[in-house]
Amino acid sequence: MTAQRVVLATGNAGKLREFAALLAPAGFVFEPQSAFGIEPPEETGDTFLANALLKARYAARLSGLPAMADDSGLEVDALGGAPGARSARYAEDGAGDASAPPRDEANWRKLLAALAGVPDAARRARFRCCIVLVRDADDPSPVVGEGAWEGRILDAPRGDGGFGYDPVFAPVDPAFGGRSVAELDAADKNLHSHRAAALRALLTAWQAR
Repeated sequence: MTAQRVVLATGNAGKLREFAALLAPAGFVFEPQSAFGIEPPEETGDTFLANALLKARYAARLSGLPAMADDSGLEVDALGGAPGARSARYAEDGAGDASAPPRDEANWRKLLAALAGVPDAARRARFRCCIVLVRDADDPSPVVGEGAWEGRILDAPRGDGGFGYDPVFAPVDPAFGGRSVAELDAADKNLHSHRAAALRALLTAWQAR
């Protein structure tokens, strides 16, 4: 693949690191949307795909470059699939205020409270990710990749790595020994995560275009 300069439509430092680690070897050269003074748009979609497209088209329009965006989140079976597409805003009331926990922590604290008393066998969940690449803001055929990572929600957070819900999510694959994603090293996460699966699917679609 020839080098492809792409605006990455996220302000999340953790995602920036993961995208760079996974896609730079394939020829993508990323620039964060902040380098163009782009503030993220309001995520009004009710699906991961809708939100990813919204963010990618917005960044492409303002930067004049191809843009890539993802929308990802957590689906918990015992909560009917919530928080779903609202994962990043699950605890938005007060989250991020000076008197409140950081947004990520506020989100997983609300999740643990919602699952209080739910037995381990009923705490099945999955991380899901949708990534899109648009060549310009009006691209009629965006490249799309999707992936999922099955797991369960722990009773309490463990580990200090990762971001988002990583401290309370343990993959079901026995190879991980029940560890939370926040306890995994970056190499393991980049190989097995929902985002890694979505990126691999996107690369396959991009190379077949």
